[in-house]
Amino acid sequence: MTDSDWGDWLVRAIEEATPAGVAIWYLGCNGFGLKGAGGTTLFIDPYLGTGDPPRTIRMLPVPFSPADITECDAIFATHEHTDHVHGPSQGPILEATGANFYGPDDSLSVARNDEEWLAEYGVDDEQFGEVEEGDSITVGEFTIHVEPADDPDATQPVSYVISHDAGTFFHAGDGRASEILEDIGGRYDLDVGAIAFGTVGRIEDSETGDRKRTRWYNDENQVVKAANQLELDRLLPTHWDMWKGLTADPTVLHRHAASFPYPRSLEIVEIGDRIDLVSDATGR
Repeated sequence: MTDSDWGDWLVRAIEEATPAGVAIWYLGCNGFGLKGAGGTTLFIDPYLGTGDPPRTIRMLPVPFSPADITECDAIFATHEHTDHVHGPSQGPILEATGANFYGPDDSLSVARNDEEWLAEYGVDDEQFGEVEEGDSITVGEFTIHVEPADDPDATQPVSYVISHDAGTFFHAGDGRASEILEDIGGRYDLDVGAIAFGTVGRIEDSETGDRKRTRWYNDENQVVKAANQLELDRLLPTHWDMWKGLTADPTVLHRHAASFPYPRSLEIVEIGDRIDLVSDATGR
């Protein structure tokens, strides 16, 4: 298990929060924690690992230890990659809280077979819930709608529309701008959307070890296109802070988005930052 660089202050902040609607914390990479006014706590793609140096090198602090989590109702995975499904990050949370872990079949296969969470962390198989596009799951005060995602690097990616009385949060996983997002934007009124953003870099090939030109996320133009396809009120760029060689500057998106109707607001959040969804539109 990776030790935290920050101690437990972020975990305590989440657990002690009493949001008026929904509080959303950015955990770095593509991870988020959500807590509703009724106390329901969700995590999406929480990753506390350090990568696989020298191929992937974490550029962020590890914000908390999974052993410090005592309140969690569910964890959702968008796809099977290690920075989205990771036993040392998520297994101890499931074991300590009894929360459920939801993800596509390939994500569950990593947990069950590749990493053997049932043996390593004392997780019960009943805590695993397979999701497919079109599913809707209720966890406490949240309703989670499972939608498709266009992620050419994943075998079974999904995105999530998370609905609450206070508003709607969209997590695109590592999905890119596509007609899929246009369809989602036409069917939902999305208040906040998290979209993976990064540069193109040279990363070691996982099989040959040779460094090659690599694109894993949306570039500047793609992320603005995605925000317009989704008709986002608020855009949260993610993943730009994570991997050495693929980091990017999200402030440039102000200029890229300037002539487009969406997003109405570009919000640059750093690891540990909190934003809020409240039902009063003046507070969004």
